[in-house]
Amino acid sequence: MGRTLQNTMINLGLQNACDEAVYQLGLDMEELEEIEEDAGLGNGGLGRLAACFLDSMATLGLAAYGYGIRYEYGIFNQKIRDGWQVEEADDWLRHGNPWEKARPEYMLPVHFYGRVEHSATGAKWIDTQVVLALPYDTPVPGYMNNTVNTMRLWSARAPNDFNLRDFNVGDYIQAVLDRNLAENISRVLYPNDNFFEGKELRLKQEYFVVAATLQDIIRRFKASKFGSTDSVRTVFDSFPDQVAIQLNDTHPAMAIPELMRIFVDIEKLPWDKAWDITKRTFAYTNHTVLPEALERWPVDLVEKLLPRHLQIIYEINQRHLDHIASLFPDDVDRLRRMSLIEEGGTKRINMAHLCIVGSHAVNGVAKIHSEIVKTQVFEDFAALEPEKFQNKTNGITPRRWLLLCNPGLAELIAEKIGEDYVRDLSQLTKLHEFVDDDLFIREVAKVKQENKVKFALYLEKEYKVKINPSSMFDVHVKRIHEYKRQLMNCLHIITMYNRIRRDPAKLFVPRTVIIGGKAAPGYHMAKMIIKLINAVAQVVNNDPMVGSKLKVIFLENYRVSLAEKVIPATDLSEQISTAGTEASGTGNMKFMLNGALTIGTMDGANVEMAEEAGEENLFIFGMRVEDVTELDKKGYNAQLYYDRLPELKQAIDQIKSGFFSPKDPDLFNDVVNMLFYHDRFKVFADYEAYVKCQEKVSELYLNSKAWTRMVIRNIAAAGKFSSDRTIKEYARDIWHVEPSDLKIPPPNEPRDAGQDKTPNGTAA
Repeated sequence: MGRTLQNTMINLGLQNACDEAVYQLGLDMEELEEIEEDAGLGNGGLGRLAACFLDSMATLGLAAYGYGIRYEYGIFNQKIRDGWQVEEADDWLRHGNPWEKARPEYMLPVHFYGRVEHSATGAKWIDTQVVLALPYDTPVPGYMNNTVNTMRLWSARAPNDFNLRDFNVGDYIQAVLDRNLAENISRVLYPNDNFFEGKELRLKQEYFVVAATLQDIIRRFKASKFGSTDSVRTVFDSFPDQVAIQLNDTHPAMAIPELMRIFVDIEKLPWDKAWDITKRTFAYTNHTVLPEALERWPVDLVEKLLPRHLQIIYEINQRHLDHIASLFPDDVDRLRRMSLIEEGGTKRINMAHLCIVGSHAVNGVAKIHSEIVKTQVFEDFAALEPEKFQNKTNGITPRRWLLLCNPGLAELIAEKIGEDYVRDLSQLTKLHEFVDDDLFIREVAKVKQENKVKFALYLEKEYKVKINPSSMFDVHVKRIHEYKRQLMNCLHIITMYNRIRRDPAKLFVPRTVIIGGKAAPGYHMAKMIIKLINAVAQVVNNDPMVGSKLKVIFLENYRVSLAEKVIPATDLSEQISTAGTEASGTGNMKFMLNGALTIGTMDGANVEMAEEAGEENLFIFGMRVEDVTELDKKGYNAQLYYDRLPELKQAIDQIKSGFFSPKDPDLFNDVVNMLFYHDRFKVFADYEAYVKCQEKVSELYLNSKAWTRMVIRNIAAAGKFSSDRTIKEYARDIWHVEPSDLKIPPPNEPRDAGQDKTPNGTAA
């Protein structure tokens, strides 16, 4: 979520008043804003997407709740020591959190372990261990519409009789100390992005948020039924018309068997009725196609932790496979491929398959990704129910990612086309009229230059490096992962360095290359990539032959509040994943909206950005998905490129020989070995096209006016990438609710009785 103060002031229309009031007190609002800690309760794009969605849902007047876990420790703070990443705990609650309100009156029990007893009345899950889920509510204000939604985060608490009933009679002190075991559930965020780690505590976290949330939703549903919260049996027929639940990846997939358990075991609905309601309630968003990221939980772990849920999953699977077998008799391989249970070695539950079978809609997050989902990853399921599969291209909130972080540009745009674009970003197309307006071109360039100077000052303060603010700011910020190919950027840096040294007199367009992002603590290769970038920076930044022509900076502890500083100052946005690996990307959209040009592959939302702006207004290079597929068929041989490309050979030889690590020449052997013998993401195959494309970038940068006109064409084409557009599509195509642009009267004005009714029946 990042910081909340400035976003709240903007959405409430109070920023200028607050700035002024604080100034009158002899204080500086910006200084105050810098004191607030980021709420870093997710890993990368997936968590930030949820935050943008909350802002858009409130702005569109949808009665929506965001549910998650109130981690005591969020994503780790990254320190760089001697070029290596070192993790520190993110103690973000140290000074308290003024934005949250604990709601002990809505505390709920969550059960684990135990066993299942079957009788004539049905199944009973008994002898369980109970953990309490305490909700904390954070307000989510819409933009200037007096709507405030809720983000409800659950914290784990041990019941007061924890370990004191039954056994353990003597050791009271130990029993109280053991309360920590239960409360550890919400202690810390698992720091993996695009990687599945099958740990018991992680499964506990996933079930914890799901079980608490579903009880909360059902309590609210029952209360809406004329306040009849007594033991009258509720009719759940209207449940899917009143409740829509969107599964953000497979992490909350246990919601499907959990809702079935509630309907069948507790509410005593017949299976078929319960299953129909469940399917119509859930929809699933897929966020990645990398096989190592797909959640596949061992059956024996689920059996130990959630024995009833395993039985329900087996029943769902049996009925699912019976249906497939009736359509495709004797096709045993299809049954194996489509089963929720993977046999062979340890039996595992394929959570994506569970989500597809248990949902009425499945979507990818960019056109190209949704196609890959349909034709490759889940092709058997799409062949069966093509109408279930959709696309919903991701977006970003223009409130945080333009108004808040780039007020200079936001104001400049408002002067030309009015202020309405903030709620309807498609209006940015009106800027096309000004692409030849010399004054506007100069003003856009001036805002960018001011942002760069401000960021350069920040860098010099934090990193003690002198930055040339007229150099091109070439920025690559995102989680560190092999598929995102920070290594390819690194090879380009080395290539530029070698060119400067080879011919110091030759014209060179000065660059400040900024790379930032966190590596998962257990991801060895990602940590080596960070070390390599820092080792290269060490050499480049201290070579007198290079001077101010080339500077390399590794941006420490990349997070939302740092993104808000670097993105408005960026000239060139690096979006260089191997085609077919980045589901969408959202950083790409933030840079586009803030007046950077994109160098990128035809991957994720880059494809649609090129479609909107015209391919000639992005620097597109490299293999397309078809080329990657072709190369896989042929067999990728890295050695061929190394032998054929002298500049690539020189760069690799320098890394290999210890040119960048003279004290430990073998330091980067693992990296070089990976690039030659098991590079799944084919860095060498795109290197030549990337370097040539970068030459075109430098050439255009020399012509400031032509560069800025291209920037304006990009900003004018960025309207599609508002999360408001994304959420309208979810609302209409999946949740079946209508967004409302009604401005609720403020609480100090009397309202008509008629205006008390919510225009939307469904809560998402």
